Amino acid sequence: MKNKKIIKKNKGAAMITLVFFFMFISLTILIGVVTPVVREFRIASENFNSKKAYFVAESGIEDMVYRVKNNMNIGTIGTDRTLFMDNSFLSIPTEFTDLNGGRKQITTLGDVNSNQRKVNLILNTAAGVSFNYGVLVGQGGVELDGSGTINGNIYANGPITGDSSSVITGTAISANSPSILSDQSNGSGSPVYDVIFGNNNSTQDVAQSFNLINSSPLNKVQLYIKKIGSPSNATVKIMNDSNGNIGSNILASGTLSSASVANSYGWIDVSFTSNPLLDISKKYWLVVDASTSSSKYYIIGATSGDTYPYGLSKIGQIGGSWNNTTPAGLDYYFNIYLGGINGSITGSSGSQWNQLHVGTISGSAQAHTINYTNATGNIYCKSGIGNNKSPCLDQPDPTYIAFPVSDANITEWKTDAVSGGTYVGNYIVGSSGATLGPKKIIGDLTVSNGGTLTITGTLWVTGNIILNGGSLTKLAANYESNDGVIVSDGTITVSGGGHANGSGSTGSYLMLLSLSDLTTAMNISGGAGAVIAYAPNGTITISGGASLKEATGYQMIIEGGSNITYESGLTNNNFSSGPSGSWNISSWKESE
Repeated sequence: MKNKKIIKKNKGAAMITLVFFFMFISLTILIGVVTPVVREFRIASENFNSKKAYFVAESGIEDMVYRVKNNMNIGTIGTDRTLFMDNSFLSIPTEFTDLNGGRKQITTLGDVNSNQRKVNLILNTAAGVSFNYGVLVGQGGVELDGSGTINGNIYANGPITGDSSSVITGTAISANSPSILSDQSNGSGSPVYDVIFGNNNSTQDVAQSFNLINSSPLNKVQLYIKKIGSPSNATVKIMNDSNGNIGSNILASGTLSSASVANSYGWIDVSFTSNPLLDISKKYWLVVDASTSSSKYYIIGATSGDTYPYGLSKIGQIGGSWNNTTPAGLDYYFNIYLGGINGSITGSSGSQWNQLHVGTISGSAQAHTINYTNATGNIYCKSGIGNNKSPCLDQPDPTYIAFPVSDANITEWKTDAVSGGTYVGNYIVGSSGATLGPKKIIGDLTVSNGGTLTITGTLWVTGNIILNGGSLTKLAANYESNDGVIVSDGTITVSGGGHANGSGSTGSYLMLLSLSDLTTAMNISGGAGAVIAYAPNGTITISGGASLKEATGYQMIIEGGSNITYESGLTNNNFSSGPSGSWNISSWKESE
């Protein structure tokens, strides 16, 4: 037999089986490796999108906060806001809610590929206007007659007079008033240039050189200024000149209150803690020393063309380098006032046996001249006769104090009132009562016949305000501890049991503010309540047993058993708009 070669046909099948087996093992291993990687990648992607959603929500809320704090348009509430981020436009649903006490809540939702994050923020009003005295009076001074009483301290930038039946339970201070006319002045109307400072180290401070014409003690300065956001208070300094540059000696200093500066230009008074006599033969520098923040800073108006020939402006930093402004040759808007009439406290009887009483338990009398005054504490003066303590103790004369509310603040209040619309005609509230605000009234406002006017926003009345007939004017309950204001271009009369109150919460007050320059700017006879009376240009007359919490005016007459009882809460008044018009963040967190 011949041997035959046997070919095994199953060798290929075995190889294929082996290959598939190894492929299966390899795929199993690969899948085992890849699956966790894919899962981790997906998780990482979702985490990234979640974080992206959070930053979208954060960006939305920062945009809203910036707009609120700078009085910018916030768009239609409840609609989505559109922001450009990550090379694309993103829509951010935004909720904007008014809470009790003037607070605001902002909520934004970030959504990236169905990954959602929600951020919630609450704003409350920042520190506002400070009323540190029961009575603060301008150059017109204050007169107390017929058992008029001030329960607290009084500070006057003019004379204080009173009879023997009048009592000031705290300290009485009469400062030397500023001259009516400025010694140095530059700028009027809208500024040609806006100079930003306080936004970084190289532009932290501004300085303006000047020379005086008259030889008299420095009293106050004015700056034409506005702010962005809510910067910290700045310090205004008078410094010496050193070979044409700002020197190192501080001759006087005072505080520029951020609360008095608005988001639009206004003249702001700054008083000093001392009143040096400057040499008319020397150059000096008016310096505004601010802190730095890229989002909260000041802007001062300036003119070009060397409109003020007695000096020049610089920008830079105290203790660092100073540069010329851009463009060079600018001069800032400013006014410098020197001393006018010396302050005085005088018993109007003209007798050492019938003296004006200052201090019940303690309380000093302080002025350049003090006559016929009985003080429980010390008497500080340069000259005096007929006092219960003699001679006077010597100390520097008290310095001028600027009013706590600026013209720029008042403009803000008027703007706030206009936002609620305008009512043309006399607005009369009778026994049926009414709820009103914010609103501008072109005419008079009368509340009488036992009616109650509930104020829900700032009121601006172009005419007169009359509160009488047992009526009540009060802030709405949702003001909580915040304050409200009614501004009148005319006179304000509270009589016949008319009352005005805050919201009912502790620390809430209603300010009645008259811009009239008449001797009848404000007349309060009987009634009143949790009221701050304010008449920066005219006379406030308080009589008939009226009771207030604080009064500030150019001139004041307190008589007929009336009293002003100062409360400690007035040291920091938070208005729902205006001077407090900046916001603090009280809460910022993720809610979902």
